[in-house]
Amino acid sequence: MKLQVLKYGEKILREKSTAVPLVTDALRALADDMIDTMHASRGVGLAAEQVGRTERMCVIDIPPGCDSEEDEAFNAPVPMPLKLFNPEIIAREGSQRDREGCLSFPGIGGSITRAAQVTCRYLDEENRPQIITVRGFLARAVQHELDHLDGVLYVDHLSAVERLAFSGKLKKLAKANGGVR
Repeated sequence: MKLQVLKYGEKILREKSTAVPLVTDALRALADDMIDTMHASRGVGLAAEQVGRTERMCVIDIPPGCDSEEDEAFNAPVPMPLKLFNPEIIAREGSQRDREGCLSFPGIGGSITRAAQVTCRYLDEENRPQIITVRGFLARAVQHELDHLDGVLYVDHLSAVERLAFSGKLKKLAKANGGVR
């Protein structure tokens, strides 16, 4: 089932998520609906806050060819789509800067600096603890979605110059969606 993706200005996008005590059938179904929504919106990641929920969970699906051959080979053991419950980044390495966009910010994209490699601990949909280490584009996606779970939006990482360049669009988007920035 396709869900509504909330846009910048919605209050819930600034809320911190709440850990799930147990991955239930209802949460597995929500993750599947989030994947359907993400694919229909042509996105590569989606956090619960973006669909109006506060559970600490997100989904990610990076299509082949989005990364360098080296990073794609490094990330190959990570199954797609990823369903992460209670994810947390436990290590960061290096630095990368590239353009990012977000389903909650249609038509707005900017350059963001993030760690080049991250290690993430999470529960899978069978309640088993997992740890993955990922690089490149997948590392960016993990960091982006976990930011959402902490109420941090990618525009918070934009430089002052980029934020100023997008200020008109951001104000208009926020006003249309409740006004919370």
